[in-house]
Amino acid sequence: MKKYNGLLLLAVSSAVMAGGNNEFVKFPESYKSEFKHYSTQNRLNNEQVADIYANDIATGSANDGKLADGSILVMEIYKTEVDDNDKRIADQDGIFKKAGLAAIAVMEKRNTWDEAYSADDRAGNWGFALYDVKGMPKPNDLVCADCHKPLSSQDHIFSYHKLLTH
Repeated sequence: MKKYNGLLLLAVSSAVMAGGNNEFVKFPESYKSEFKHYSTQNRLNNEQVADIYANDIATGSANDGKLADGSILVMEIYKTEVDDNDKRIADQDGIFKKAGLAAIAVMEKRNTWDEAYSADDRAGNWGFALYDVKGMPKPNDLVCADCHKPLSSQDHIFSYHKLLTH
């Protein structure tokens, strides 16, 4: 029984790590009041909608081609409303209607990371972590860095062009 519990704990820890690393990328408690909201958009999975926030370092350096060391982006991930046919309900701009906050993703850029945080788990100098709606680490089976790595021309950020316009 003890072995099983240990294996279960290991599986949960691995799931948290797969979507980022909350040991290195911390939850910014005051992001709602201190960061700038710069985009609301449907996520690429076509199942969720996101509100995205950036700290002053990110907004101040966005037009320089790459965001500066210390940039932090926060993405509130929302479930979406569906109609009777399970089709997502969108507004006149095509943005899905929110049905409830599901998770909060954090990206942080550092020029130097602790060597314990493997470069394979990052995209460029960006680290990732996923939190629940209360700011506690949330298990995640996605490998965030893998989706962001191909976006090197836009500093590994899906919403980079929207950040440039704010």
